[in-house]
Amino acid sequence: QVQLVESGGGLVQAGGSLRLSCAASGSIFRINAMGWYRQAPGKQRELVATITSSGSGSTNYADSVKGRFTISRDNAKNTVYLQMNSLTPEDTAVYYCNAKAIVGERVGDYRLRELWGQGTLVTVSS
Repeated sequence: QVQLVESGGGLVQAGGSLRLSCAASGSIFRINAMGWYRQAPGKQRELVATITSSGSGSTNYADSVKGRFTISRDNAKNTVYLQMNSLTPEDTAVYYCNAKAIVGERVGDYRLRELWGQGTLVTVSS
């Protein structure tokens, strides 16, 4: 069983900060990349930020969060973080953790899979 478990969502006032965490567990051989997506009411799920697991970690951000959000990861813990600053009501959404990983119990079973967390709600009040 492979799963992603998110934490850190909640209610915050505009201008405030929150830090989301996502830990991957289970039969994981290697995580290639992790990231965060979000889905606001009535809207499609959209990319927030991604980070690769190799080297120093290559990052990618949605234009709407550049300069306000920072993604980071701890490879030893299979964990990714999203530091969100200067939050606005437009950031209100369910935030989902995503991972692209090779999973399996043994070499012959390894498969590349895309994993999703259950989502954590972030609400920013004006």
